[in-house]
Amino acid sequence: QLVESGGGSVQAGGSLRLSCAASGYTYSSNCMGWFRQAPGKEREGVAAIYTGYGSTYYADSVKGRFTISQDNAKMTVYLQMNSLQPEVTAMYYCAAAHVGHSDYCLADNAADFGYWGQGTQVTVS
Repeated sequence: QLVESGGGSVQAGGSLRLSCAASGYTYSSNCMGWFRQAPGKEREGVAAIYTGYGSTYYADSVKGRFTISQDNAKMTVYLQMNSLQPEVTAMYYCAAAHVGHSDYCLADNAADFGYWGQGTQVTVS
């Protein structure tokens, strides 16, 4: 089970930190990702972290502004989002997958992820 939190409404230029708390079983999946979906658009990958080594992946659109991190003791993954702009308004989803190598822990294909949270809304105005 994955439970997201931390979404909300902020003004442009503001920041939010999303959290994804995982159950023991889903956290054993070694790749945790964040995706987002805006109304009328396809779900797109934002960032991913290979929980074994902490290596990360970012979509080009968020590099330098978003940071994914983990707290293994809390089985929680975070997405720190800075310099937010209205175009990032979307429902943000946490997802988990098991991959064979850190090089494959990418948030570029939602179909690779078998576990999903319910989502948390981020609105930037």
